[in-house]
Amino acid sequence: MTPRRTILFDTLLLFAATVLAVVAGWTLVTVTTPDWVLSTSLVGLTIIAVGSVVARWISRPDHLKAMQSHHILEIANASLGHLRQGLTEESAGAVCRLTLEQTEAAAVAITDRDHILGFAGIGEDHHAPGGPILTRATREAIEKNEHRILDSKADIGCPRRNCLLKSAIVVPLEMRERPVGTLKFYYTHRRLLNETQVAMAEGLARLLSTQLELSELERQTELACRMELKALQAQIHPHFLFNTINTIAMLIRTDPEKARGLLRDFARFYRRTLEASDDLVPLEQEIEYVRTYLSFERARFGERLEVDEELDDRLVSVLVPAFAIQPLVENAVQHGMRAEGVLHVKIATRVIGDHVEVEVLDDGQGIAEADVDRVLEPGFGKGLGIALKNVDDRLKGHYGPGSGLAVESSPDSGTRVLLTIVSDGLLEGGADDYQGSRR
Repeated sequence: MTPRRTILFDTLLLFAATVLAVVAGWTLVTVTTPDWVLSTSLVGLTIIAVGSVVARWISRPDHLKAMQSHHILEIANASLGHLRQGLTEESAGAVCRLTLEQTEAAAVAITDRDHILGFAGIGEDHHAPGGPILTRATREAIEKNEHRILDSKADIGCPRRNCLLKSAIVVPLEMRERPVGTLKFYYTHRRLLNETQVAMAEGLARLLSTQLELSELERQTELACRMELKALQAQIHPHFLFNTINTIAMLIRTDPEKARGLLRDFARFYRRTLEASDDLVPLEQEIEYVRTYLSFERARFGERLEVDEELDDRLVSVLVPAFAIQPLVENAVQHGMRAEGVLHVKIATRVIGDHVEVEVLDDGQGIAEADVDRVLEPGFGKGLGIALKNVDDRLKGHYGPGSGLAVESSPDSGTRVLLTIVSDGLLEGGADDYQGSRR
């Protein structure tokens, strides 16, 4: 029941109860009470009844505002999931239907700057989404970024002679203080359009505008991450490319068969680097990509590079951001390898509570103490420094707070990079079941 109907219903109940009380009182006293007393009592009771009704109406504005705010918030909350996809016919139609249920409007419409995107209510059979905006007042509301009140059927501009919509409120929808469309409430009579309805339409339009801005910000953030990923794919270190080609060139003379195998692997490696577009890939696929990378580095460094894996088979299908682990391993090799001696690199995966962890550990040169706390700062470093920041940002973007990278290192003692994903339901049966199986 809408706010105004609720108030009217409550008031009628109060009035009826008061009248019944008057009648009951009259019946009880008429047998023994003089006429002048009866008359005085009846007048008094009537005054009480009327006063109660008036007091009821006077005391309701705050309640009406609260109910109005409640309905606006309900609409905004229910529409949030739809508006995340932006202002489309699908999302606009869903929001119009939600709004119609919570307001006293006979119909609700949403437009962009040129077309009707959604319509629900009376006239739905001929106010079809996809058609052009017909109302001049709607175009004026967009051009001037001001609401408009339509007082007649002529103002609405519907070509159907039997259309029941006779008045409307048109409120702009904004993004970055620029009108991108309108929210419209329609009514079957001008008297149904009052200040309360105007305030509700404007309040809802502001909330919907905020949601649209947030969805656009989310889309831009996702696009930026995609562009960073593309940049990361394109920059997989040029010196790695040249070193690998040089290694293959040398092997052509000493071990042609191995050179041919590496060349085929190298082609597959770079094809995936340049063509991969998925944001999330199974952990198993990312580990295979790391192994392919390490095959080139082993061909280059020989016995000076040793790699140990401690991988949990239960995590093979867990989704991780593409190119999330390879930069960590490349960082260990490129920055950890000394001029002489063997570099040991360990790759481990495990579950701790509701955390999935991927650890890349090396015993190489390490990072200067002054730089350890800055390796994930925006703008710090270049090449792999940018790659680490990119991985950290994408982990947080996909999985939220608690997910990301942590780096520990000290000079001449090696580096530990821990990739953490915090998310319920990553493992079939849950992390608790997995923990129990390990004991």
